[in-house]
Amino acid sequence: MGDENKIRDAADAIAGIAKAVPVYQDVAQPAAQEVGRALQTVAKTVHIALAPVSALVWGYDQIREFVATKVSERLKTVPPENIVPPKPNVAGPALEALRYTGHEGSLSDLYANLLASSMNKDTAQGAHPAFVDIIKQLTSDEAKLLKLFSLNRPLALISLGIQMSGQQGMRNVVEHYSTLGQEAGCEFPDMTPSYINNLCRLGIAEVPEFDHYTAQEVYDPLESSSFIAGLKQQIEAAPNQKAKITKKMVRITALGKQFMRTCLSASDS
Repeated sequence: MGDENKIRDAADAIAGIAKAVPVYQDVAQPAAQEVGRALQTVAKTVHIALAPVSALVWGYDQIREFVATKVSERLKTVPPENIVPPKPNVAGPALEALRYTGHEGSLSDLYANLLASSMNKDTAQGAHPAFVDIIKQLTSDEAKLLKLFSLNRPLALISLGIQMSGQQGMRNVVEHYSTLGQEAGCEFPDMTPSYINNLCRLGIAEVPEFDHYTAQEVYDPLESSSFIAGLKQQIEAAPNQKAKITKKMVRITALGKQFMRTCLSASDS
């Protein structure tokens, strides 16, 4: 039974229940009719809002074309004898996930690389089934950050807090501030601190509590930015409080390095 038939049967069943329930001829009936009209209006609005989303869900033909182009492109330099069937627990979930994320170029690139790695005898062992679930929990902006993180470069962060005179503790005002989102070309660079938190949650990256870069020049652009400078001025304009900057860094975990080797290609970076 197709989805349309299931929906139709469900609608018919609901209609039947509605007909079986007696309608009381009292003062409440006009109010019930008004609620019904309001629900119809909402249902139409929801249908219109979901229409563009349904158009983005990939079917079999789109997935087949994806495999024939993007995945094949990544295997073009692999000797034919090294191309092997992928593990079902990697390929199956990856192809299913493409139905809902194939239209996102940054994420579909990750799936293409994962599938290609799983089909190459020399790299198949690195294609962990958990990588499908990791990609599912990434936004396209986070995928762009990962491409930036794969480069051999500093990943500097700073946090800005308020320290009251005579007190040891500090209240954070800004955490994990950086220019990484802008450098990666993120659509929403202001969300970068949240993106970094998610990458840490997924085990790809970490922000060590006490480690930071020893070279001050990697932090200078952050500390001198108009955003941080403006906040420092506001904080220190109030009596008995001081702005304090804490230097931090993003570090890629062992799992993150394996994920990048498997799901990022040189052409993506």
